[in-house]
Amino acid sequence: MIATMIIEVSLALYTLWRYKLNSLGRLAVLMLTMLASFQLAEYFVCTGSVGHAEFWSRVGFAAITVLPPLGLHILHVLAGKPGRLLVRLAYGTMFAFMGIFLLLHGAFNNHECTGNYVIFHLRPRLGGAYWVYYFGWIGASMVLAFKWMSELQRLGKKVRTLQAIRGLTIGWFVFIIPTAVANVVNARSRQGIPSIMCGFAVLFALILALYIMPRAGQRKA
Repeated sequence: MIATMIIEVSLALYTLWRYKLNSLGRLAVLMLTMLASFQLAEYFVCTGSVGHAEFWSRVGFAAITVLPPLGLHILHVLAGKPGRLLVRLAYGTMFAFMGIFLLLHGAFNNHECTGNYVIFHLRPRLGGAYWVYYFGWIGASMVLAFKWMSELQRLGKKVRTLQAIRGLTIGWFVFIIPTAVANVVNARSRQGIPSIMCGFAVLFALILALYIMPRAGQRKA
């Protein structure tokens, strides 16, 4: 958890140093920071060294709740799509779930630290609604990404934009597919999806900072 957090913080600082903080730069730094925040929250949930585990569970879930709308927003910025009603809707649902996790008493029934990942027990029905939110927005983002990549390929221009969107799509796949495989191999790991997925998301962080930003970010002089 600490090693992953250090990598993600380092990538955030590198992006902050290397690229201008335009729309894409700000979103990339925020994405990397939220990924690192979840790892830090997991660490304190497991060690109990600072604060109460329930507090850090709330912080961790608030952090990962930001990720799907951020991904959708990054996609719109990369594709240069000015109409962002869908993005605003995604942020609206994001704030609703963040409010639930930060303010609702009993949002978390319990937690287990297995050593490899953390299992968070959400209250009944909340977990199901949350995963509809989470994978629903990721799925919508991927559908749009494939649509806009097809348009760019047909037009035969903006090669670097096409590469950046393709990198974003690959980034989603590199943490969704290993998580799915882990869940098939070990059914118990399904209860630890947030933790497992954010562990693999360090690959997404590397792709964002080292592949997408060099093609779409605006470098500082």
